[in-house]
Amino acid sequence: MRYDFGEVLTAMVTPFDKNGRVDYNKVEELTSYLIDNGSDSIIVTGTTGESPTLIYDEELEILNSAKHASMNRKKIIMGTGSNCTETAVMMSKRAEKEGADGILSVVPYYNKPSQKGMIEHFSAVAQSVNIPVILYNIPSRTGVNMSVETAKYLTEKYENIVAVKQSFGDLDIITDYKLNLPSGVAIYSGDDSLTLPMISVGAHGVISVASHLFGKEIKSMIRNFKTGDITTARNMHYMLYPIMKKLFMAPNPVPVKAALAKRGVIEEFVRKPLVVLDENEKEELFSVLDSIQFEEVND
Repeated sequence: MRYDFGEVLTAMVTPFDKNGRVDYNKVEELTSYLIDNGSDSIIVTGTTGESPTLIYDEELEILNSAKHASMNRKKIIMGTGSNCTETAVMMSKRAEKEGADGILSVVPYYNKPSQKGMIEHFSAVAQSVNIPVILYNIPSRTGVNMSVETAKYLTEKYENIVAVKQSFGDLDIITDYKLNLPSGVAIYSGDDSLTLPMISVGAHGVISVASHLFGKEIKSMIRNFKTGDITTARNMHYMLYPIMKKLFMAPNPVPVKAALAKRGVIEEFVRKPLVVLDENEKEELFSVLDSIQFEEVND
């Protein structure tokens, strides 16, 4: 493997206070909480971190806060994607300068580039830094799908492109990645509910939202599968599946923030145009959350 960020990477939410300001103390507390509860690495300022509503200085301060809390116990990855190539390059350079252990770079959104345009974009990003790069393919948000051929070209040409996050419910593409990408490139599921199916055909792990709540359990599921205890892994998948789906009953990260607030970890505040769940929605979410009972899972 070119670079191992682990099997459970949490796409961390950004805590806000009631006035909509980033709560940097809570960023540190949440980072430590996730490290203590199953996360192998943490990704800040991604979609789950509400990056579209953050300004650049906030993003860098969030990175610094997470790094401070981590104290090098786990890797901290920064989402630096943009639909402007110059901006993505600028933020990737800043992330490296500020000590990020890697970057997550999404397919450019809204302007819907061609495959050639994606190659030009990611080539510029990869050439601009020396730290590891994770490509992020999420057609539901970007409007375009990065082809296997594009991923193959990029991962063969740039050694620092070490992984692909695939947020697209197509198991065949995981097989295509495994057959066509260099063997050292890690594939991560970008959908919690598809983690086990994707691992069964070669994915390395998951970039997760549900790991805010069930990180140790997700880690246990992956470990059990990889060590041959398929039945236990499958049963864990069945138990986690309802909450994995319910966490996307409203735009991410609204439901997971509500669940974290219920547990007393952070407040539920989000930035507009996102809005918090209403009471009926919370009741629906919490009924599923409260129904999931596990014996304590150790690391």
